[in-house]
Amino acid sequence: MAQGRRINWLNVSTVISAAILIGAEVFGGAFAGAWAIATLFDLGSTGQRVLEFIFVLTGLVVMTQFVRFAHRIEPFTERA
Repeated sequence: MAQGRRINWLNVSTVISAAILIGAEVFGGAFAGAWAIATLFDLGSTGQRVLEFIFVLTGLVVMTQFVRFAHRIEPFTERA
C-alpha cells in the first residue's frame, strides 16, 4: 500500500454488500434461466448443464464489471 493511504472500510463494505446482493440475483437468474430454457426446448439435463455453464460465465463477467465500476465510484483507499 502506498505511504499516506488508508483503507476506507465503509466503501469496502458497501461494495462487498452490494456485490453479494447482486451476485445472488445474477447467479440465481442464471440457474433459473437455464432450467426454464432447457425445459421449454426439451434439452434434457445435459443441455441444462451447458446453459448453466454459459449463463454462469456470463454472470461472472457481469459481477467482475460491477465490482470494477463500483470501485471507481467508491474508492477503497483514501489519503490519510
